[in-house]
Amino acid sequence: MNQYPHPIIAREGWPFLAGIVIIAVLVSYFVGGFAAFLVWLIALFVLQFFRDPGREIPQNAGAVLSPADGRVIKVERTQDPYGQREAILISVFMNVFNVHSNRSPVDGRIEKIQYFPGKFVNADLDKASTDNERNAIVLTTVDKQTVTFVQVAGLIARRILCYVKAGDTLTRGQRYGFIRFGSRVDVYLPLDASVKVSIGDRVSATTTILAVLAQNG
Repeated sequence: MNQYPHPIIAREGWPFLAGIVIIAVLVSYFVGGFAAFLVWLIALFVLQFFRDPGREIPQNAGAVLSPADGRVIKVERTQDPYGQREAILISVFMNVFNVHSNRSPVDGRIEKIQYFPGKFVNADLDKASTDNERNAIVLTTVDKQTVTFVQVAGLIARRILCYVKAGDTLTRGQRYGFIRFGSRVDVYLPLDASVKVSIGDRVSATTTILAVLAQNG
C-alpha cells in the first residue's frame, strides 16, 4: 500500500479544516441553532474533500494507473501538445466529492514540467484542456515510452499544487500533487497502448488501471 506523510487527511487541508472547526466551535458557543448546524455541515464537507487514504498499487506489467479519482469523460486519439506527438488521451473529471490528491500513473523519470496560467471554465468541457490553468508532466517510463499527465484546474479549483521537478523519478501510485476543489487530469499515452476504460467509467486513483502499455521486446 502506498504510504503518505500524513494520516488519512491530506496535509493541504489541515489549515482549512482547523480554521472551519474553530469557526464552528465559536458559532456553536455564541450563536447556536441553524447557523451552528450550517457551519458544522461546511466543516464536514471540508473534511471529506481533503480525505486522502492510502491505496493498493497494482503491479501488472505495463499498467497505467489512474492519477485521480473521478469519472472518465474522454478517450480519444489526439495530439499531445506537451510531448509533441500523436497520442491516446484519457481524461478523468473530479467533482468536489472525489479525493483530490494526484498520483503518478507509471514508473519513470520526469523529462519536463510545464505550467500554464489560464482560465477556470468547467473542467468537464473540452476547451478546459487548452484554456484552463494547467500543469503538465512529461515522463519517460523505464522501457523508454512517453506518458504525459496534466493537472487541469476547473470552475471552482483555484490552486494546482505539484511537488516534483524535472529529473525526479516517480514510482506508480506515488503522490505528486493536489488540486483544490473540482478539476480534471488528462493522460496522454502511446498510440499502441491498450485502453481498459470507457467514457462514463468511475475510476479510483492508483487502484484503477486506465490502460496497458505495449511491452518492448
